Formats: sequence, structure tokens, C-alpha cells
Amino acid sequence: MVVGDSTYAALEWLDAVRDSACVITRLRLDAALYAPVPPWKPKQNGRPRKQGRRLPALAHLVAAPTTPWQLVKMAPWYGENKRRVHITAGTAVWYHSGLPPVPIRWVLIRDPARTLTPQALLSTKLALDPVQLLTWFIQRWPLDTTCEEARAHLGLETSRPWNDRSIGRTTPALFGLYSIITLAAAHLIGDQPAAIRATAWYPTQQATFADAIALVRRALWRAGPFSTSSAPPEAVKIPRALFERLTETLCYAA
Repeated sequence: MVVGDSTYAALEWLDAVRDSACVITRLRLDAALYAPVPPWKPKQNGRPRKQGRRLPALAHLVAAPTTPWQLVKMAPWYGENKRRVHITAGTAVWYHSGLPPVPIRWVLIRDPARTLTPQALLSTKLALDPVQLLTWFIQRWPLDTTCEEARAHLGLETSRPWNDRSIGRTTPALFGLYSIITLAAAHLIGDQPAAIRATAWYPTQQATFADAIALVRRALWRAGPFSTSSAPPEAVKIPRALFERLTETLCYAA
């Protein structure tokens, strides 16, 4: 099972792997879709066809009043707990001149509230249930965010090792550190509401990995082994309020 973004929607690659793997990826709304090749008739002349008649584009089906939509509830939906969407599905042959034809199962997704842009997905497994197809595609979201946050905050893929053994040691260690920080933050939060840092232009409702790593840093810096003096807590050279503000800033530093 291979789930990817539109980079993997390449006809030559899909044709090469469709017998050995089920690929789920995005599909352009203007993709050229065709019906299957009609049965070959006896004594029929000419070169065998690669596709049947041209089918309506998915962009046309979005606005067509005759399109049969099914309302489904997806939970979770990316960063949200749940969302209701309209879906419709079918099978077709995706073909472009000079490239191999690929039979696909397509799923068209539309938001009833019109807050999301319509999008389409494809699968090289024709018998795949449309809801299952959409569920598997959504499951790539936690992996995407994990890789993005591990790169932004822990330096994943930013080191320049010279051999494969070094890469094999560094990458698992960083992913392990990501898990340790997440578990440590969950332990520190417990049943209390998590501290969330938000901006005026991008409000957040849930704690992010940046909040988690800041919480763990703050706890480690306040721990005994990291203390530089056993003096009373108020005996500092700078005001306590300024010290806390500096600490808060450093906790969120990349």
C-alpha cells in the first residue's frame, strides 16, 4: 500500500507498480479519463485500441446536477476531529498520448459547506471501497506533520553525513527523540490544560510540537541537575519577570 501526494500521480510509474502495489494519490480534476476498451470483434481490422470513449472530466461532475453524491462523516479529518463530505466514485482508464493507459478507481470529494476546494483521489486497486480509499489517504497526515515538525525543530535531514551508516544512526535517533519529547510533554501536562502559544494571525486550538518541546525544555532547565546555584529562587541578578520572559523565549527558539 503506497499513499502519496500528487508527485506520485505519474502514469509511467503507476503502470510499473500497479500489479505489485496499491497506490493511492491525488488526481487532477482535468485528467483525461476514458471508458475501458470495448471487446475486440472477430475479423476487426486496425491496431488494438488503448482506451474507450472519453468520459466527462471530474471538474464537470463537481457542478453537474445529476452527479450522485454520498454524504459520509470522516473522523479524524486532517487536523480536525471530524468533517462531513460528499463523495462520488467510479472507475476509468487514465490515458495520455504517448504514455501507458492505467485503469484506476477515482473518488471525487466535495465539501457541503463549500469551505474546501473539490479534490479527487485515485487508486490502482479498482475494487477498493471509496470510503476506505479516503480513510487511507487521510492517514498520511500524521506522518507528514511528524516529518515536518521533526525537521523544523530537531534538524531531521539537515545534517550532512558522509556515509549511509551515519544516516542510519542519526535519523532513527531523531525520531526517537521526537517520541521521547511527546511522551514527556504528555506526562508533564497530565490532566491540566496544555499551555498553547498562539499568534494574532494564526490562532491554534490544540498544543503543537513546538509547545511540547518548549514545555520539556522549561522543565529540564528548572530541574536540579541544571541549576547553577542553591541560592533562594528570588536571589537573581535580573528581575524575575524578565528572567521568565527570557526563558519563555528560549524555550520556543528553534
